[in-house]
Amino acid sequence: MFNTASSFCVKHDIEIPYMNDFHIVRGKSKRRAFKITNEHYYRIDVFYTILDMQMQELNSRFSETTTYLLLGVACLNPTDSFSNFDKDKILRMARLYPDDFDDLAIEALDCELDTFIGNVHDDVRLANMTGLAEFSRKLVQTKKHLSFPHLHLLLKLALILPVSTATVERVFSAMKFIKTKLRNRISDEFLNDTVITYFELDLFQSLSNDDIMLYFQNMRPRRGQLS
Repeated sequence: MFNTASSFCVKHDIEIPYMNDFHIVRGKSKRRAFKITNEHYYRIDVFYTILDMQMQELNSRFSETTTYLLLGVACLNPTDSFSNFDKDKILRMARLYPDDFDDLAIEALDCELDTFIGNVHDDVRLANMTGLAEFSRKLVQTKKHLSFPHLHLLLKLALILPVSTATVERVFSAMKFIKTKLRNRISDEFLNDTVITYFELDLFQSLSNDDIMLYFQNMRPRRGQLS
């Protein structure tokens, strides 16, 4: 990173400070300034501080369960001949789906993972894969999903994970537009109906106003007819 920043400064004629010189903080007296080098300032006070802020942000946003899911998905990635493959992390990910992986299924998956890497490396049809989707297709095309059924099931769960996560994120984003300060006392049932209408906008646009009024009119006897 330092070499990249130095190249950028040289390209744009920006002065590069000497790392062994003392760092002078702007607005403070040189006599009262702490005797720290430029290298210490940029490494400790800037670089490490930003890393700590990013780690705190990631830890606050992603729970321990989410971290295990992300690590498990990364270990299933076939890029570079499964360079990130880690059986323990994959098994830990599978345990997060107790309805699909009971104790017997976990043991079966453990046995499949022991022979999986060697089997894949010996098959040229599974070489140079670039993603989970291609990995899943190749397993089906080569009939290896029959030899590794539990691994194939876990792979399908990993493929639908981004879709389910994105849907939840969209719901929370939509709630910011629907439940405003003027609607802060909206009931949960009405909020749920409104969110469905917001997401299924294309479907509701295909319905005519007459059909909606007729359905509303037939829900219970009313004094007058809607027009």
